[in-house]
Amino acid sequence: MTDPDAPGRRRPPTIHDVAREAGISRGTVSRVLQGGHNVSPEALKAVNAAIKKTGYVVNRHARSLVTQRSDSVAFLLTEPQDRFFEDPNFNLLLRGCTAALAEHDIPLLLMIAGTEEERRRIGRYITSGHVDGVLLVSSHSGNPMVELLHEAHMPVVACGKPLGQATTTPYVAADDREGARQLVQHLVTTGRRRIATITGPLDTPGGVDRLSGYREVLTESGLGYDPALVIEGDYSRASGAAAMHRLLAQSPDLDAVFVASDLMADGALAALDRAGRRVPEEIAVGGFDDSSIAPTTRPPLTTVRQPWDRISAEMVRVLLALIAGEPPSSVILPTELVTRTSA
Repeated sequence: MTDPDAPGRRRPPTIHDVAREAGISRGTVSRVLQGGHNVSPEALKAVNAAIKKTGYVVNRHARSLVTQRSDSVAFLLTEPQDRFFEDPNFNLLLRGCTAALAEHDIPLLLMIAGTEEERRRIGRYITSGHVDGVLLVSSHSGNPMVELLHEAHMPVVACGKPLGQATTTPYVAADDREGARQLVQHLVTTGRRRIATITGPLDTPGGVDRLSGYREVLTESGLGYDPALVIEGDYSRASGAAAMHRLLAQSPDLDAVFVASDLMADGALAALDRAGRRVPEEIAVGGFDDSSIAPTTRPPLTTVRQPWDRISAEMVRVLLALIAGEPPSSVILPTELVTRTSA
């Protein structure tokens, strides 16, 4: 048997080493590792300094046996896998949530459930206690994962307000309706009068609220709402191109289009280029998100900025509060109009 204290072999530091270095009891160190409850600020500072000096690493498995928690959180995307790699918004959210949880030393597990089989498999995993909470992204109306997680009493925070659910789920969202109003009002003030829209999926909060903002501005400005100028997309580049092609066929006199995502707007710009229509001289184009795509389109895209860093941070804050037993809350964050040369 190998002797862990033999010369040349360094024994990994233990909780006893931390207590000895900090000059306090092992029990106090244990309370710090379990959340810092009933620990003085001085003791907390001493333990954290001792952990850093000794290089102690928490044994998560041992701690979970005591706390009955996994000390991990799921990032659950309910979209097909290819959408995760195509849409930069999901990567921004994932990166932001990972960074916010890292401040609490909590790992984030990426899970994608875009099919019924994936939902069953991931649902079993989550409800078996492998994670302490779920950050739910891209929830369509009637998403069965919402009810499943609710029935399992799993803390959940959604990105965007879930639609068509019998239960109330805390959420964090940008103000989609007001953001759409900002963009469409900008198009109106630049003299556009036949303003079309390519919506997001109308079983998602973003799709519904951005369409509402578009419709409100047209009604208030006296231009009127024309269903022939509305085509539904699915937030993919291909759907933006296809919707733009349909709009040009049925409403060739349109002079502007509000597209409910930058990715779809990129597809719409490609369709306009193929049709020989000049942007913005003949048709102005506006998007939504201010993702990494927006400044790289031809021409660069006027769009609505979503505060992705704040959305991520708030989702994590609300979820950790739920896990700690605090009452649920929801947050709506303001958007910002970003003007470039497409409109």
